[in-house]
Amino acid sequence: MSLKILSWKSCNEVFPQEVHRATIHDVEDFLALHRIAMLGVSRNPKDFSRLLFREMCDRGYDMIPINLGADEIDERECFHCLQAVKEPVEGVLVMTPSHATLQVVQDCGAAGVRNVWIYRAGGKGAVSPEAIAFCKENGMRVVDGHCPFMFFPRPNLCTESTACCRRSRDVIRRPPERAEARGCQG
Repeated sequence: MSLKILSWKSCNEVFPQEVHRATIHDVEDFLALHRIAMLGVSRNPKDFSRLLFREMCDRGYDMIPINLGADEIDERECFHCLQAVKEPVEGVLVMTPSHATLQVVQDCGAAGVRNVWIYRAGGKGAVSPEAIAFCKENGMRVVDGHCPFMFFPRPNLCTESTACCRRSRDVIRRPPERAEARGCQG
């Protein structure tokens, strides 16, 4: 089934069980972490996930790549699963297909990871209603949807320029009363 989401309000009406509403504080708290695993980072050096991985490394994050089919990503040891990471991580950025996300967040819970960002830019991304529910039920902080590029102090030009990213960033940053005035539920 293919759906075109026209606004946050229509998204809430179509998928009310999927909407978690990450706050700007959730985003800031996640981005304040230092040691973050990126689960699902691509082996393809031209893939968007690799661009984001490199950007986060350049910004001083201790990024841990996780990919079932790689031993090294950008000259860093790559792990095949979260449980294989030797030193604990503070958070996990999930870049997997949505059908794999529930298992990923269950692995995060088992590993004691309490901070999860479930990536989404266009389309469904890694977002899964079951995964979000699991996080909430298990006391895990979750940023569901969005791209970290949107929240870096100097956003990447390509993500900053897209109308979708600007709208998403405006909605998450706007105080609830202003979001409601624009027709969005806060």
